[in-house]
Amino acid sequence: MRSSILELLRNATGYISGEEIAKKMNVSRTAIWKHIRELKQAGYAIESHSRSGYSLVKTPDLLLPNEIKSVLKTKRLGKRIQHFDDLVSTNIEAKQLAANGAEEGTIVVSEAQNGGRGRLSRGWYSPAHKGIWFSIILRPALLPQDAPKCTLMAAVAITKAINKVTGVKCGIKWPNDILYDGKKLVGILTEMNAEMEGINYIVIGTGINVNIAKDEVPEELKDIVVSLSQITGERVDRLDLLAEVLVQLEEIYDEALANGFEKILEEWRKCSITLGQEVNVIGIDKTFDGLAMDIDAEGALLVKTETEVKRVLAGDVSIRPKI
Repeated sequence: MRSSILELLRNATGYISGEEIAKKMNVSRTAIWKHIRELKQAGYAIESHSRSGYSLVKTPDLLLPNEIKSVLKTKRLGKRIQHFDDLVSTNIEAKQLAANGAEEGTIVVSEAQNGGRGRLSRGWYSPAHKGIWFSIILRPALLPQDAPKCTLMAAVAITKAINKVTGVKCGIKWPNDILYDGKKLVGILTEMNAEMEGINYIVIGTGINVNIAKDEVPEELKDIVVSLSQITGERVDRLDLLAEVLVQLEEIYDEALANGFEKILEEWRKCSITLGQEVNVIGIDKTFDGLAMDIDAEGALLVKTETEVKRVLAGDVSIRPKI
C-alpha cells in the first residue's frame, strides 16, 4: 500500500488529493492519512494541504526498498530487498536467507554494520548512512571451483558502476579490493555453500565507502581508506550508485552464465593494479616475493619468483605491494 502511495506522489504534478489517492487505492481517506503519517515517520518529507492534498517534497537519504525499486533497472537482481537499520554483517543475514530458500537476486542492505567483515575475517568500517553495505544472493549453475571468479566479476562490475556514476577511475587489487590512489575504496567478500556437483548459493558482500568525510574516519584508518565524496569533493547519491552497481553486475553475471568468464577476466586485467607489480605473498604457512604476472582461467594469481611461477589462490593469502 505505502509503495503504491509513494508511486502516486512521485508521479503527481504538484499536489494530489487524499480523495483521489483513496479512490485509486480503493480504501478510505482515513487509511490514506494513516499511511501518509507512517511515511513521514519513516523520513519522507510530505507536505499536506487541507484543500490540495499531499505533495512529496523530499525522500530520505536511506536505501529503503521502495526507493531502490523506484530507480531499479534490472530484471532479476534487487527484485527482492531486505533492508535493515543496523546489522552485524549483511553477509551473515544473506547466508541465513539463502539457506532458507531466498530466491536468486535477493539483496540485503543495511544502513550500518557493527561487525562488517572483509576477507580473512578482517574488519570493515561501516558507519550509518555513509556507504553502501549490501550482499546479494546468487544461485549460478556453476562448479564450486568457479566461485573465486565471482569475486573478480563483482569487482569489475563495481569499478564500472563507480566510473559511470561519479567519473572516478579506480583500480582492482587482487583478489577483492578496489583502490583509489593506494587507498581502499571498496571491499568484496564472497562466500559459498556448495556440494561436489554444484553450487547451492553464493553470497557476494560489498562495502563501498561513499560519503564518509575524512574527519569521520578512525585515526588508524586515515591512511588506509578513502571515500567517493573525499575524491570528488561532492556528496554522491547512494541510491543512484547502488542501482548502477546492480545493472552492471546483472550484465556481467549474465555474460558469465552464457559464455563463461573469459571476457570478464580480460576486463579484470585491464582494471588491475596488481599485475606487473613486485609483490609479497603472505600465506598461512609460507611467504614469498615475486612478480605478479597474470591471472589464470580459474582466477588464481600467477606470481613469478626467482625459480618458478607459483599459482596463488584467493582463499589462502594476503597480498601487498613489495616494499
